[in-house]
Amino acid sequence: MPARNKDQEKEVLDWIEAVTGEKLPAAPYEDVLKDGVVLCNLINKIAPGSVNKIQTKGTNFQLMENVQRFQAAIRKYGVPDEEIFQTADLFERRNIPQVTLCLYSLARITQKHPEYTGPRLGPKMADENKREFTDAQLRAHEGELNLQMGFNKGASQSGHGGFGNTRHM
Repeated sequence: MPARNKDQEKEVLDWIEAVTGEKLPAAPYEDVLKDGVVLCNLINKIAPGSVNKIQTKGTNFQLMENVQRFQAAIRKYGVPDEEIFQTADLFERRNIPQVTLCLYSLARITQKHPEYTGPRLGPKMADENKREFTDAQLRAHEGELNLQMGFNKGASQSGHGGFGNTRHM
């Protein structure tokens, strides 16, 4: 499991405060985020109407639903699945660095949404890097012999008998 980075965690909390305009409680990072209320308020500020029901108190199960609604909302907003933390990562403190990564990812994705003009977190996303080539540049490699065009004679799968068969020795 990756180590926690306190500076990044503070940066994330500062960003959340800047976006939501609300002062967060002076509690440990994971405790501030655990019940999902702050996360739901965050995504609603970034993309209004993303989470319409936020449980402010209740059983652990009800509070976990906040986290799950947040996850569904950011998935819809464009955060890649592999960067979204699992509910247990936060709720049971299994992988807090993944939570931080996820929030950085959300912040990065806001840059793809021109309607979002709020505070930024982390590096600016690269814009498209368009390259123009002349015809001469594009044709320059045509004389080169491509190694995949019948040059590697001995490398074939003939005689391989198919997958799953035993080899007869």
